[in-house]
Amino acid sequence: MHRTQLTLVFLFVFGLGVFASPGFAQEAEQSAREAMYYRYLEFASYVKGGSIEPHWMADGSSFWYAEGAPDNTVIYKVDPKANTKTPLFDTARLRQALTPTLGHEPPYKGLPFEEFTFVDENETAVSFTVEDKVFVLLLDSYAITRAPIPSEEKKMRQVPRVTRNPSSWGDFTEVLSPDRRWFVGVKDNNLWLRSTSDGRSIQLTTDGIKDYWWDNSEAKWAPSGPKLAVTKVDFRGVRKVPIVHYLKPREEVEWVYYDYAKPGERIPRIEPFIMDIRSKRQIRIETGKEPAAWIDLRPGWRPDGSELFLLRMNREGNKLDLLAADPQSGATRVVLTETQKTFLIGAEWSLLERLFTWLPNTEKFIWLSERDGWNHLYLYDYDGNLIRRLTAGAFPVGRVVAVDEKAGWVYFTAHGDQRRPYDTHLYRVNLDGQRFRKLTEATGQHDTRRDPSHTIRFSPSKEFFLDTHSTVTRPPVVELRRADGKLLQTLSKARIDDLTELKWKPPEEFVVKAADGKTDLWGVLFKPYDFDAKKKYSVIEVIYGGPKVSVVPNTFTGYKNYNGQAPALAQLGFITFILDGRGTPERGKAFQDVVYGNLGRHEIPDHVAALKQLAEERPYMDLSRVGIVGHSWGGYFTVRAMLLAPHVYHVGIASASPAEGGPLTFYMGLLRDNKEAYEYASNLRLADNLKGKLLLIHGTSDNVVPLSDTMKMAEAFIQANKPFDLILIPEIGHRSWRAGKSGTYWREAIRRYFQEHLKP
Repeated sequence: MHRTQLTLVFLFVFGLGVFASPGFAQEAEQSAREAMYYRYLEFASYVKGGSIEPHWMADGSSFWYAEGAPDNTVIYKVDPKANTKTPLFDTARLRQALTPTLGHEPPYKGLPFEEFTFVDENETAVSFTVEDKVFVLLLDSYAITRAPIPSEEKKMRQVPRVTRNPSSWGDFTEVLSPDRRWFVGVKDNNLWLRSTSDGRSIQLTTDGIKDYWWDNSEAKWAPSGPKLAVTKVDFRGVRKVPIVHYLKPREEVEWVYYDYAKPGERIPRIEPFIMDIRSKRQIRIETGKEPAAWIDLRPGWRPDGSELFLLRMNREGNKLDLLAADPQSGATRVVLTETQKTFLIGAEWSLLERLFTWLPNTEKFIWLSERDGWNHLYLYDYDGNLIRRLTAGAFPVGRVVAVDEKAGWVYFTAHGDQRRPYDTHLYRVNLDGQRFRKLTEATGQHDTRRDPSHTIRFSPSKEFFLDTHSTVTRPPVVELRRADGKLLQTLSKARIDDLTELKWKPPEEFVVKAADGKTDLWGVLFKPYDFDAKKKYSVIEVIYGGPKVSVVPNTFTGYKNYNGQAPALAQLGFITFILDGRGTPERGKAFQDVVYGNLGRHEIPDHVAALKQLAEERPYMDLSRVGIVGHSWGGYFTVRAMLLAPHVYHVGIASASPAEGGPLTFYMGLLRDNKEAYEYASNLRLADNLKGKLLLIHGTSDNVVPLSDTMKMAEAFIQANKPFDLILIPEIGHRSWRAGKSGTYWREAIRRYFQEHLKP
């Protein structure tokens, strides 16, 4: 062989050796892992079906829904009384009838639309839109005609408008009147009416000003007559925080309202009114001399419109009054009062909408109360007299789903099986408090706010319901059931064939003991797609920990917000887990009351105890390389874990982290009564304990947890001479993951930091 040829062969073989080296193999493996990480961030998109949106029909029991859109859309009609499911349209016949009018064959293979409306009360003709053209179809003959296209202006008259709310409580969305003639909205701090027929606007109020504006977010139209219940919000003197817009040609400072007042600070004052639409008369509703932290109109009008029911809560959050207001004078009477030694609304404020349910035909209402330590249902009359208790037991009721007054049944959700305390089932009990019964069978979630697809849907007739349920290991199924729980048929099952691309294996539900050695704590653990029990894996805990919500995923596709990165991070070569410790909701009052007056005291010991128990049974978990990540309250507990248990947690990423525990008053009492506990809850005093690698991330436009919290934490580390890392993301608010490219950068920063410092 020629010398040059020998040299080339040598170089070729040497090159193969280089590319086959361990370093190259590791890079290739890491690249494959990152590709899988990105796939898992889109986990829900790999699950097809297992969810339907019912459109109830005139008989109150039948409904239709679309499936297979857009390529092969079929619209089914379900008749529960006959227990049948049939295509509502003859697809071939409709496509054939539509072609001449459309001028060409309709797109796709199935129906060229997935929504329609019946145009007559007998449901014999439908209207639908294809290619921006409106058609009317007679269902008996399949005759199709073109219909005039509503003008853009006319269509917009029927759509509620949205205007910006100066606070971040949620933007103002117009509220439609019962007769569908008017929208009420907010413009320039005042209330306006807008006609749905001709679009004209009428100004209702003129006294709204900056920092003291009218609010329609809980507007309640009277059932009859021209009256409207609304609130006026007084933010004068309430603390504002500076948002610096660094990306402007010159820096600009915007002062915005802070969502959560710190202890001792002034809070917004909510003033309820009844407006007479015709005369524009404002009737102020009396709320008493005692300062109220919150006024809520969600109970609404009595069915006959004779009174308005509303809620009033004190600042400590341990006293709640149900008031009834006279719409003529604004005078109020106390219907009932609920008190606790700790807090009443330990979960999100949205719990307020579940407290009250009208029984209009019998002039009674159902009240949800945790007075005996568990959420249960109580039946009252309109004067506030307790008639009877409807439910009892060592479990919490979730919400009233439906009431069939004629048949005498109350349908509600509850965590009734304490062997699996987070499972949510549907139950019913009669209005005499008798014949309590569970109506759903399979384990898992049958109704949860954390996954909107899993919601019990009752027919208007109250004779049937749709039950969508799943677990973290079992894909969702939609079942049609009679009101007594009898299964009629399965309508949809999720298809998970595409999960083979993710090499998916079910996550692992686990139960461990809290730091007290007695209380069961539940969580979910995730492994890499190529998990090998003989190897050692770094560990990452995804934490929230705050008393507002529980975050452990409990449906098949329930990975989002705080918990969404847990299964994805595992694919990078980590073991990840999520845990709901003591102090979180959905487990009864005693379980949640652990946090009261003790924020920051028991949470991290619970999570440390869980981590050690998990590792005892799973030797593949390497406790010499443990990370923790959290956002908002999860950020607070991430920092606290790094400072209270530096020998356990080695790498932390705290996003939008409150330095001193976030909104505390409801969970700690007043500052003057519990000063020592407030001081203990602060992370600032613990800065000298930092030993591991810590990354702080904050959006510069956050007014839920202001940037100043991270700046204070940074200064505490500087004064303690402790190194830390910091990323500021310009112009994003509190919900970082929704912020487009900035949200992607936020996720990427978390991925890179763990890869660099935990060495998966």
